[in-house]
Amino acid sequence: MTLDELAHLGLPEQPLRVPAWTLGCFRRRSITFHTGAMDTRTSVLWLQTNGLTADLRLAPDRPDLCGRASLDQCTDDELMALAEAQGWLADTAWDGAQMSWSNATAFQLHDKWPEPALLSRVGDCLIEFAPSGVYVEDWRLQPSAPGPLIGLRLLEERDLTRQEIRHRGGGLILCGDHAAFIRGRPAPLAYGGRLEALVQENLGNRSMLQAIFAFETSYAVGNMVALSTNPLREGQTLLSHDGFSFDAARGLVLQTVVEDGVSLERRFTVDTLRPDFKTVLETPATQDAKDWLETEHAMLLRHADRES
Repeated sequence: MTLDELAHLGLPEQPLRVPAWTLGCFRRRSITFHTGAMDTRTSVLWLQTNGLTADLRLAPDRPDLCGRASLDQCTDDELMALAEAQGWLADTAWDGAQMSWSNATAFQLHDKWPEPALLSRVGDCLIEFAPSGVYVEDWRLQPSAPGPLIGLRLLEERDLTRQEIRHRGGGLILCGDHAAFIRGRPAPLAYGGRLEALVQENLGNRSMLQAIFAFETSYAVGNMVALSTNPLREGQTLLSHDGFSFDAARGLVLQTVVEDGVSLERRFTVDTLRPDFKTVLETPATQDAKDWLETEHAMLLRHADRES
């Protein structure tokens, strides 16, 4: 079956573990630090389901790998720059005021964002405060045509011909037109430091570099990769939407598919399977506030639009 057919199976709905107004795909407009410094250039995406978060953060000056066939063709400086990317999938918890994350499958080897998040949303604008006061992030909900909301946590991806694990951990999130696919390394890296230091120590060690970069967080619109921790994935199909089945006895979603000439089996657990998700830009307000806006709309809304 296809992913869309999977979403329409009619499985029991999982309890909503986050506020409904956090569901969907958000693009960061800015982050402002307590020093007054502000970053509006880093590309940052956040995709949210009932209990999974996908996150991708890419520097604006990362290397252009146009014309390269593989990461083996990168220079040492390019590899060091690629090691700065951030991408992860994690379980999400909400305590009524704060969102927090655990059980992450991440490209980086240490948690660069250890604080929970104080969240508030008005319209398409989601504001995230660090409880310590060290930063605030401005996120904007990305519009989408109606479609499924899917959250699958990847247990493993296996090469059926070689009978070997290619990826372990990660997951797949679809929010209408927007998607993220995270595939973890086949085995953890036995290193206690920072990823960029590990890359620096292993420049020239091809097998170790392959192990380090055997990770992917990709963001796609309409199943075409737009941004990825691996720039070589950009412009490619995110993944096949066919070959899915549901193993009711084990509660697993399986995908058996041939991609790039390789026979693969992926095993997932289910977080969210909703067939009818749509983005909603409007958020609640008091009736007095609505009346005020109606009274003053000629001036206040003259130059406003509903685009993110």
